[in-house]
Amino acid sequence: MSNKQFILVVDDDPDLVESVSMKLESENFRIAKAYDGVEAWDRIKEEKPDLILLDVMMPKKNGYELCDEIKKDAKYKDLIVVLLTAVGDAVTSTSYTHNEGKTTMADDFIPKPIDLDKLVEIVKENLE
Repeated sequence: MSNKQFILVVDDDPDLVESVSMKLESENFRIAKAYDGVEAWDRIKEEKPDLILLDVMMPKKNGYELCDEIKKDAKYKDLIVVLLTAVGDAVTSTSYTHNEGKTTMADDFIPKPIDLDKLVEIVKENLE
C-alpha cells in the first residue's frame, strides 16, 4: 500500500494517543495527532484524514460537538468518524449523555478502555 491511509487520533490523554498511534503505525497507517477538539478541527482542515478516532470527553470542544460540525460541513461530511468513549461506564458522573451519543452522526464507536486489536479491526472495517 504505497498510498497509506491517513488517520487522525484525537484524545486529551497523551498516553492513549501514543499507544493508539503506535499500534496503527505498525499496521501501516499514516497518523496525525490532536489533543482537543479545536486542535483536531484545525488538523482536519490542514490535511483531510481518511478516518478520525475521536474521544468524546475533551476540553475546549468535545467529541460530540466536533463530530456534528464535521458531519454538517459539506466539505468534510464524508469523513469517517469513530468515537472513543468511556461515557457508557461514567454516565452517572458526567454531563455527557447516552442521548447525545445516539443523536451524533458518528460512523462507529469504540468503548474505553480500548482493546488495540479490536480498534484496528474497526478502523479497517470502516475504511473498506
